Amino acid sequence: MRTPPRVLTVAGSDSGGGAGIQADLKTMLALGTHGMSVLTAVTAQNSVGVQGAWELPAEAVRAQFRSVVDDIGVQAVKTGMLSSAELAGTVAELLAELSVPVVIDPVGVSKHGDELLAAAALDAVRTRLLPTATVATPNLDEVARLTGVRVREEADMRRAAAALLDFGPRWALIKGGHLTDGDGGAAGTAGAVDAVDLLTDGTEEHWLRAPRHANRHTHGTGCTLASAIAARLAKGDTVPRAVAAAKDYVTGAIAAGFRLGAGIGPVDHGWRLRTGP
Repeated sequence: MRTPPRVLTVAGSDSGGGAGIQADLKTMLALGTHGMSVLTAVTAQNSVGVQGAWELPAEAVRAQFRSVVDDIGVQAVKTGMLSSAELAGTVAELLAELSVPVVIDPVGVSKHGDELLAAAALDAVRTRLLPTATVATPNLDEVARLTGVRVREEADMRRAAAALLDFGPRWALIKGGHLTDGDGGAAGTAGAVDAVDLLTDGTEEHWLRAPRHANRHTHGTGCTLASAIAARLAKGDTVPRAVAAAKDYVTGAIAAGFRLGAGIGPVDHGWRLRTGP
């Protein structure tokens, strides 16, 4: 039997199942890869917010990583919630040992506005974690915290990407999902401009556009996109092809996002399984 490509997520747990390692593993399965996990934190989380978060010790993170990598091996890695400078530094040390694609999703704030990255950890993310990245995938809030560049229109995305690349990732993917049109239209609203992302390595530029969907149930979008990129890289895609395919997948998942609980529901990671006969 053929062993599928192996992808590792290093991230926190979302008890509601919409984001974090739960979203990562669902995405990896949906895209034909074998997902594995290194848990960095446990959250009490549901559709209305994060009620609590507990970081795991660096020793536990290191032991999980060694257990998976030394026996099973990996063909791509995706990182998510690394809430402290100690964890960001620990994971950066571990990633530096590998020679496989790494997708860094510098998770800063949850969909509900809850802080998931301590301000004291920002420097470790900039100077230690980002240099290990094949692709870094910040949204507009995250890139502003990391670089100081605030994106208010598409032209600003180039400046944000250049500032991010200065920290060492090979490619920067600036996600414009929160970018509004002139009338204030945004993701999840009717009549808004297309959702546009910029992928660049400082030389090549790829502008990726997809229609916005009037669906407020978008919990887990960032985790899902980063995991989809990692899955496609593990399957041998180039970075531009991996990102384009991942955006197509997550656009469909957003369109199929569903109500869950009293707040913001998740994207539908299995949407392609329900589009066949």
